[in-house]
Amino acid sequence: MERFDLASAVPVNKGWSGDKKYRVRTETGEIRLLRISDPSQYEAKRKEYEIVRKFAALGFPMSQPLDFGLCREGVCMLLTWLEGEELSQALPGLPEAEQYRLGREAGAILRSIHSLPVDPEDLPSGTKREKKLRQLARYEQSRVRIAEDGDAVRFVKDNLHLIWRERPVYQHGDFHPGNLIRQPDGSIGVIDFNRWEVGDPYEEFCRLQSFGREVSVPYCVGQIDAYFGDAAPEAFWQTLAVYAAHTSLFSILWAESFGPAEVEGMIRRCRLALDDFDGFRTPVPRWYRENLHKPWRIGR
Repeated sequence: MERFDLASAVPVNKGWSGDKKYRVRTETGEIRLLRISDPSQYEAKRKEYEIVRKFAALGFPMSQPLDFGLCREGVCMLLTWLEGEELSQALPGLPEAEQYRLGREAGAILRSIHSLPVDPEDLPSGTKREKKLRQLARYEQSRVRIAEDGDAVRFVKDNLHLIWRERPVYQHGDFHPGNLIRQPDGSIGVIDFNRWEVGDPYEEFCRLQSFGREVSVPYCVGQIDAYFGDAAPEAFWQTLAVYAAHTSLFSILWAESFGPAEVEGMIRRCRLALDDFDGFRTPVPRWYRENLHKPWRIGR
């Protein structure tokens, strides 16, 4: 592993990962990202490093894997550092046409990730349907449940069979503008693959409702348009609505361990989803269907 001075490392405190992250400088002056995990996570992190190497071979800009192994501090993973601005910060200040272009670029990257053949040993033995039901039940029994959730709860229970109908793919696992970097040349680079898994490709898009649409609607529209070649199928919209309803509810409970401010943020996002999907009576969210003829999209 390249040598660097951890004493002078700069902590990176963004994200929800349990890893300790540092911006480090090597003895030769190169800037790197160092992720440190507990030694008990060795096998999981070794697999993560293997998957990141698979993604890197696809050729899109990303935080490239450089080295992996046990070190004095724990399990260490060294990756290249992507210079630039977090896309969630950059998007609001850009023209809508540029936001849309970046969304299309992100959609093409996501399609590339999902094109990677899944090794047979990585295929899951079942779907997430039972897990989603258990999570929904935990939310229903929680103290953070909101009064106006009836339509969303019923919708999930009645339509959960619509998820996991597609061929399982390698997922980034947390694909949204907070994990994308707008590089100095204007292109997108991808970071933070620690939530990777194999599953339903359409599940990746629920982050648009959770974290994307509040930052940039043109970006969200662009990601969907490019991924599906400007023709998203009805099955996608049906599945997206189920994921959006479930995630909007369960995220409120999930955020409880992070404090009241995070819970309030998730409640706000849940109410926004209820409005966007008309109480989940329509599968195509308002932010998409009301922007079909905007100038920034017509020129795609």
